[in-house]
Formats: sequence, C-alpha cells, structure tokens
Amino acid sequence: MAIPKDLMYHKFRAYGFLKNLRFFDPFLILFFREMGLSFLEIGTLFSIREIATNVLEIPTGIVADAYGRRRSMLASFSSYLMSFALFYFFPHFAVYALAMLMFAFGEAFRSGTHKALILEYLHIKGIESKKVEYYGHTRAASQFGSAIAALIAAGLVFHAGSYRIVFLASMVPYVMELFLMISYPKELDGVLVRERGMKEIASRIRSTTAASLRMLKKGILLQGLISSASFDGLFRSTKDYLQPVLQAQALALPILLYISGRQRVAIVVGILYFLIYLGTSYAASHAGRIKEHARSTARAANIIYIAGIILLAASGIGIITRYYIISIVAFLGLYLLQNARRPLLVGYLSDLIPRQSMATGLSVESQLRTLTTAVLAPLVGLIADRIGIGFSLIAVASLAALLLPLTIIGQGRDETS
Repeated sequence: MAIPKDLMYHKFRAYGFLKNLRFFDPFLILFFREMGLSFLEIGTLFSIREIATNVLEIPTGIVADAYGRRRSMLASFSSYLMSFALFYFFPHFAVYALAMLMFAFGEAFRSGTHKALILEYLHIKGIESKKVEYYGHTRAASQFGSAIAALIAAGLVFHAGSYRIVFLASMVPYVMELFLMISYPKELDGVLVRERGMKEIASRIRSTTAASLRMLKKGILLQGLISSASFDGLFRSTKDYLQPVLQAQALALPILLYISGRQRVAIVVGILYFLIYLGTSYAASHAGRIKEHARSTARAANIIYIAGIILLAASGIGIITRYYIISIVAFLGLYLLQNARRPLLVGYLSDLIPRQSMATGLSVESQLRTLTTAVLAPLVGLIADRIGIGFSLIAVASLAALLLPLTIIGQGRDETS
C-alpha cells in the first residue's frame, strides 16, 4: 500500500522543511570563531545545550503526553525564537550560554514530540506498518530545507560580510512554524489526562516511568536506545567540524581572488552544504529501500554504524595530511549515513515502545543521545585545541570502535514475530 499523500502528509513535510531553515547551521562554528571563542569554549556551549536538553527531556515528554503535543510544539518554537534573538543582539560568551539554554528548551519540547504526532496520525489511519517510509519522507523534506537554507545563508553572509545575520534570518521560518502547529488537528494530541486532575497526572507519570523501567530491563530495547543515542551523539558532536575544513579549502583555492576571504568561504560552504543536504534528503527518503536490501532493520543499522566510524576516522586523516577533499567526502558520507539510519532506528524503537507512552519513550532515547553529545562535544573541542581537529576526530572514532559490542543491535519485534 502506498503512503497516503493527504493534507497532513504535506503539513508534516512542511514542518520538517521550515524546522531545518536554520541558516546558522552551516556557519555555527565559524560564527563562534569569529566571536573569538576557542574550540573548548564552543564544545562547552554545545555541552550546556545538550545537558539542559537532557534534564528537560523526560518532563517535557510527559507534559506533551499529558497536556497536548501541539502546545508543547508551540512552547518549543517560542523558545527557539528567544534563543536566536540573544545570539544576534548580544555577542558575549555568557549570553551565548543563556541562548543555548533557551535553545535547549526548544529542543526538549520538540524532540520526540513531533515524532509522536506523526506516529499517532499513522495509528489513526491504520498505516503504522509504513512508519519507516513515512518518517523517511518527512525527514527528506527536512534535509531539503537544510539544502535551501545553506544557499540562502551563503547569500546572507556574502552580502553582510558577517556570520551574525544568519540568526536574525532564522527567526522568519520559525514564526511560520508557530502558525503551522496551530493548524494541526486536536486528535493528534493523543489521550490527555489534564481534565482528570493532578492525581491522575501523577498516576500517569508513575505508570509511564514504571513502564519505561520495565522496557529498559529488556536487553533488546536498551541496546537499541544505546545504539541510536551513541551514533547520533557521535555525529552531533563532530559534524560541525566540517566548517573549518571547508574554510581551509576555500582559502586555499586559487579562484575568486578578487573577493574577500569570508565571501569565498560563504560561497564554498553554501554550495557544499547545499549538495550535502540534497544527498541526505535522498538518503532519508530511501531508508525503506535500505531496509529491504539489508533484509533487516537491525542489520542495516549495524552496517551503517560501522561505516560511520570508518568515515569519521578518514575525515581526521584527511585533515592531518591536508588532503581536505578526503575529509569533505568522508563528512558527506557521514551525513548521508546518519540520515539514512535515523528513520530505521525510529521505526525499530517504535515497535518496542507502547503507543500511549510514545512521546515519553522517544524522549528517553533523545535524552541518552543528548547526554552522549554533552560528554563528547567538550572532549572533541579540548583535543582540537591541544593537538588539532584531525586527531580529535580520530580519537572519537577509536572510542566508538571500542564500544561497538554495546551498540550492535538485534532484530526487533517486527522481524522476529
């Protein structure tokens, strides 16, 4: 049966497209470096964001399930908007830390919640068997949004001559997201308990927590959560180091010498990120085919994990040897793998988590992911400051290789029943 491309299908894709119009993404590390921050300070800011998100994940997941997922999404995008304003208007490390906290509020209220909205819709329509393909399509729209954002951001930086402008521009699509969330139908909120009083809410929290603990005792679910969180954490803590690689490559090219170095960097970064996100959009939309070729969700996810470690190490080697093209190609491969793997893991975990606790269960997975990133980000930054970015990437890849026995997953319920 084909995926129904009705109004909600297009709204879900519009959400992903607008959400990823984060014009700062291709230039985030370059922005912080422009402001005079060290790699350790940058890693610390990432860690602040991830730890705050980690602390808020479970409570906001419960709020979403209890009071309404749409309201949670509205709170999320309001927090994002305040964060962008702080980054643009107040260039100071302490204010950046506060901006990261506001960004964390946005991440915590959004992460897992929108996936729960999609999964609730698929349940209502009776097409839960299509979750990998459906989520892959929505993620493809997200990555296409990132591709368009890269080109727009490049134009903004080229014209303004500074990276700060990207935060001001990012506020526009997020205001549009607020109106989109308002248009979502109420039935996607799932079963609410607000009207039944605080005692019922407390009972819901206790039962959900107990159910989560019981699930975590099952080795297959725990291993799936660790596998998903560790790979995504590995990716999130290293992906932005592509930016200084592209900067070095742009400045080394004997072309466009009649314009400033920053303008050359803007052009190269914008074009390459555009191509990267086009590729990740394609990878996400074909996650279902990858599962079919591998004959198992688990097998496909495991192959991607190992390949990701190899590519991360290759990117480090390319930086050390100054063959930047190797690093750029390796990072491109890593982006493709992460966006192909994510829909696979969402489908894999959703088969193991009760539907009525889906937002909470996916928030547990997101909590583990942000905790992993919070630990890795300052470590990567510290090693980069001391001995170089290349060696920091190789060190993290080596650590991931050592932990492989903990991150290889077994077949899920949909493949063993």
